[in-house]
Amino acid sequence: MSTAKKVTKRTASKKAVNLIKQFEGCRLTAYQDSVGVWTIGYGTTNADKSITGLTIKKGTKITQEQAEHFLLKSLNSKYAAKVNKFFKKYKWSQNQFDALISFAYNIGSIDQLTANGTRSIAQISNKILAYNKAGGKELAGLTRRRKAEKKLFDTK
Repeated sequence: MSTAKKVTKRTASKKAVNLIKQFEGCRLTAYQDSVGVWTIGYGTTNADKSITGLTIKKGTKITQEQAEHFLLKSLNSKYAAKVNKFFKKYKWSQNQFDALISFAYNIGSIDQLTANGTRSIAQISNKILAYNKAGGKELAGLTRRRKAEKKLFDTK
């Protein structure tokens, strides 16, 4: 009889956290992103007010410890669930999960990427690169991020 624990959901590994940090960078004073959204830390916005307890606006400042806390809490309490809701269908590997949690953290979800769970793993992989625009414009930083996410997603 096997004693291996059956995985039914995943959490972000250090690979996901490092990938997100690499592309988000960390700013301890609020700024407006490329489409005008007030942002702080590692890409935290007012969409995560329930996590931060803050209204992010001009002049908002946080500590490095708060930035780390907001990122990890967001990944574990909000974005992991957005990827895990498709776990039963796809049985994500850790690398696939980490790539998708980075994608979800940046975009908001993976629903459209997976076509609500109707695409195959190969189709999802091929579609990742298409999400490189903000405000209708292709951004070099998003293209680099999507390539890194795809590379991780495709790593066995």
